[in-house]
Amino acid sequence: MDVMHTAAPKKRELPPLMTLTDAAATRLRKLYEGGEKGKLLRISVGTKGCSGMSYEMSWVEAPGASDEVVKSQELTVLVDRKATLFLIGTVMDYREDKLTRGFTFENPNEKGRCGCGESFHV
Repeated sequence: MDVMHTAAPKKRELPPLMTLTDAAATRLRKLYEGGEKGKLLRISVGTKGCSGMSYEMSWVEAPGASDEVVKSQELTVLVDRKATLFLIGTVMDYREDKLTRGFTFENPNEKGRCGCGESFHV
């Protein structure tokens, strides 16, 4: 009896959990060197808003047991492990215009946002 051996299928490589644009890295570097010196930015996803989920950011002294450590642009950002499935492949940017400024997220997992842009759903 002739047994065929087949190679195991190649695993598809996942995109990085999160990356920073040049603008986000520049702003975060200033924060890390200034008023938030010695702290790390933690990103998580909470339940809030019209669409059900929102991005949350907080400053912490050190990574917690449930944090994934993300390195991008020679900077460290923490992501709450419970948020990782919602954030895989997300690009964090920093934008300024006449009325607003702040970090934004381009998340390929989002299926939609509420009208005000404060929340999203996957």
